[in-house]
Amino acid sequence: MKNLIKIVPLVAALSLVSCKKDQSADQLVVKEETTATAPDSVSTEAQAPTQDATLVTADDRASEAQSKPLTTVALSESSFEFGKIKKGDHKEHTYEITNTGKNPLIISQVKPGCGCTVPDYTKDPIMPGKKGKITLKFDSSNFDGLVSKQAEIYANVEKAPMVITFTADIQP
Repeated sequence: MKNLIKIVPLVAALSLVSCKKDQSADQLVVKEETTATAPDSVSTEAQAPTQDATLVTADDRASEAQSKPLTTVALSESSFEFGKIKKGDHKEHTYEITNTGKNPLIISQVKPGCGCTVPDYTKDPIMPGKKGKITLKFDSSNFDGLVSKQAEIYANVEKAPMVITFTADIQP
């Protein structure tokens, strides 16, 4: 009974503290909302992004790329075979992409099919007649046997995304 008498005031004090903390957070949110809605007082960079802003679909990426003046391209190859590699090996292959059109080629994103593949690509506009590079880096640690992976290239071309692939035969 004595312990209960000691615990009740402690629980009551903690609940008051937590209520005050929640109330302060609510006030802070209201203040931020008021500031964010005041005309010309806050730049768009200062506003917190909404959840919807982080959800980018494949259609969004294709639309973004195709919103630029379209061009045409030629890939040095659309698929590559690593052949037999040892499990745990890290391999990479570079695909060349040539702008065969009349407008600058802008690669907006290269999206691999899974986390085992990391892309790197030419970020600057590729001028007509010039070449860019798309490198896929593959970690074979979690695979055995034959694997086939792909990456989607989003660019200002008529049929986006373009797809490049590679295969590997992973040995123990």
